[in-house]
Amino acid sequence: MTSATSRSDAKPGPTAPGVPGARPKPAPPAGTPVRVTGAQSLVRSLEAVGAEVVFGIPGGTILPAYDPLLDSTKVRHVLVRHEQGAGHAATGYAQATGKVGVCMATSGPGATNLVTPLADANMDSVPVVAITGQQSRALIGTDAFQEADICGITMPVTKHNFLVTDPAEIPRAIAEAFHLAATGRPGPVLVDIPKDVLQEMTSFSWPPELRLPGYRPTLRPHGKQVREAAKLIAQAQRPVLYVGGGVIKAEASEQLLELAELTGIPVATTLMARGAFPDSHRQHVGMPGMHGSVAAVASMQRADLLVALGARFDDRVTGQLSSFAPDAKIVHADIDPAEISKNRKADVPIVGDCKEIIGELIDAVKTEFERDRPDLSDWWTQVDSWRDDYPSGYEWPDDGSLSPQYVIERIGELVGPDAVYAAGVGQHQMWAAQFVKYEKPRTWINSGGLGTMGFAVPAAMGAQFGLPDTQVWAIDGDGCFQMTNQELATCAIEGAPIKVAVINNGNLGMVRQWQNLFYSERYSNTDLGTHKHRIPDFTLLAEALGCAGLRCEAKEDVDATIRRAMEINDRPVVIDFVVGKDAQVWPMVAAGTGNDEIMAVRGIRPLFDDDEVSQEAAEAAEAAAAEGEQA
Repeated sequence: MTSATSRSDAKPGPTAPGVPGARPKPAPPAGTPVRVTGAQSLVRSLEAVGAEVVFGIPGGTILPAYDPLLDSTKVRHVLVRHEQGAGHAATGYAQATGKVGVCMATSGPGATNLVTPLADANMDSVPVVAITGQQSRALIGTDAFQEADICGITMPVTKHNFLVTDPAEIPRAIAEAFHLAATGRPGPVLVDIPKDVLQEMTSFSWPPELRLPGYRPTLRPHGKQVREAAKLIAQAQRPVLYVGGGVIKAEASEQLLELAELTGIPVATTLMARGAFPDSHRQHVGMPGMHGSVAAVASMQRADLLVALGARFDDRVTGQLSSFAPDAKIVHADIDPAEISKNRKADVPIVGDCKEIIGELIDAVKTEFERDRPDLSDWWTQVDSWRDDYPSGYEWPDDGSLSPQYVIERIGELVGPDAVYAAGVGQHQMWAAQFVKYEKPRTWINSGGLGTMGFAVPAAMGAQFGLPDTQVWAIDGDGCFQMTNQELATCAIEGAPIKVAVINNGNLGMVRQWQNLFYSERYSNTDLGTHKHRIPDFTLLAEALGCAGLRCEAKEDVDATIRRAMEINDRPVVIDFVVGKDAQVWPMVAAGTGNDEIMAVRGIRPLFDDDEVSQEAAEAAEAAAAEGEQA
C-alpha cells in the first residue's frame, strides 16, 4: 500500500509558554540516570524523541503525566474538545509535516474515543503515537471505574501497542513507539500506561536500548527485481505509472518526476497521492478510481503494464477486481511485503522503500534505453483523446443555486498550490480532489481508507500547528462539519487560524447521490435541515466558537468572500457556502461494477462505446428489441 523511509531528523518544535519566573532545569548528560517519577520519565522521553506538539485532554488516570508536562519547554500541549479531535489532529500534523503526530487521552472512554482516529491512521499508514492512561495495575481486570482494555480493543487497528507495567520501561516504550510509527510502512502505535506506573519513582536515562526482534523493514530493493521491472518498461507499448500515497510518505516525489520524464509514461495519482506528481505536468492524466478522471481510469484499464509505486490496488481504484486492467502486466513496488499480490498478482514484485526503488529503477531504465527505447506516440494519442473528449467539468444547478464545484475550483485558484487543503468525506472530498490543482506533496490531507466523516476540521488544525506559517483550508460538508466543529474553539483559543469552507448542500450529499441513482430517488434520512431550517446557522455557530463567520450564496460573491477569509489571520474563519442540493460527483464507477463501466456523466460510458465487443453486444440487444417491437 505505502512506503516510507525512516525519519530520525525530528527537531524540537515551538515551545509552550513558560511559567512566569520559572527557569528550566539543566538536562543531565546523556546516559546519566536521574531519579524521576514515571510521569516525568514520560515527558522527558517525549522531549528526547523530538515530539513538538501533543493533542489531548486530561483525565483521572493520565493526570499524573499532565503535571510535569506543564513544566516542559519543548513539548506543547494543545487542549482539544474531544479525543477524536486529538487523534485526527495528530494525523493532520503527521500528514502535513512528515513527522510523528502525538495524541494523549485518559483511560476508558477517553481511550476508546481514539479508536476511530487510530483506525483511520492505520488505513492510511500515518505515523501517530497515542498515549493513554490506564487504571492502576492492581485494578486491571476488575472492571474498575473507567477501565477498558484499550490494547485489546486497538490491536486490529494499530501497527503495534504496548501496556507498560514497569516505570523503568517507559523510555524504551516511547522510543520504540516512535521508531515503529515512523519506519517501514508507517502507522499508529499506542502506549498504555497505568496510573500507578506514572506515579512510581524510577530511574531515567537516554537513549534506551531498542528491543524489536524481527522488526527489520526492507529498505533496499532486490537488484534483480528492479532490472526485471526496467525490462518490462522498455518493452511496454501502453504503460502507466500507478502512484499511491507511499510515494509521498517515502519523500520520493523528486525521484518520481525524474522517472516519469525519463520514460515518458502517463502518471495517475490516487486519492492519497494527490500532489505526489504535479497536476500541471503534461504526463499527469489525473486520479484513478471510482470518481477518477476518464483518462486515468481508461489508461489504466487499457494498459499493457502498470508500474504500481506505493499503492495497494484497493477496491476504490480497481472497481471489480476480476476485470481490472485485464491485459496489464504488474510491477508492484511497496515497503510492505504483505501488500504484494494481496489483491492483484504481481509479475515483478519489489519490496523496499519507494525512494530507493525509484532511484535504482531510474538507473536500470537508462541502461535498458541504451539498447532500445519504446515509441509511446500511439499510446499518447489514445490517452490524449480521452483527455480531450472527457475533460473535468460540471453543470450549474438548474434552480440557479451556487455550484459546489465552482466554489472549490475558485478556492484552489485563489488560495494557490502552496496552501494545505484538508477534506472531510463525501462529495466535497471528491470535488476537492478533482478541482483543486495540487503541485506539491503534503498539500492534500484526507481520510482515504476509512472514510471518516468529521476528519477535516481537526486534521486541518493539526496541520496548522505543524506548519504555522502556511495557510490551511478545510473543505468540509455540512454533515461532516457538524461532527467535530467543536475543535474550532481549540483553534480560536490556541491560535490556529484555519479557514473552513462548508459546502452546505443541506444534505448528506454522497448518500443522497446514491439514493438518486440506485434507490429510485427515495431520500430516506439525508436532509440535514441546514437549508430548510438553517439549523444550525453556521455563521452564528462560528462566532460562538470564536471564529469569523461568513456566508456566500451567489456566484458573483464567491471570489470576494474567499479573499475576505484570506485576509483574516487573527482567528479561524468559517464560510457557509450555500450550494445546490442535487449536484453530483462525476465521473463515476458504480460500486460492484468494473472500470469499463465508468460513466463520464449519467448515461455516457466512454469505454463501453469504445469497446468493440461491448458495442457489438449493445447493437445485438438493440436489434433484438426492435424485432420484439415489430412482432
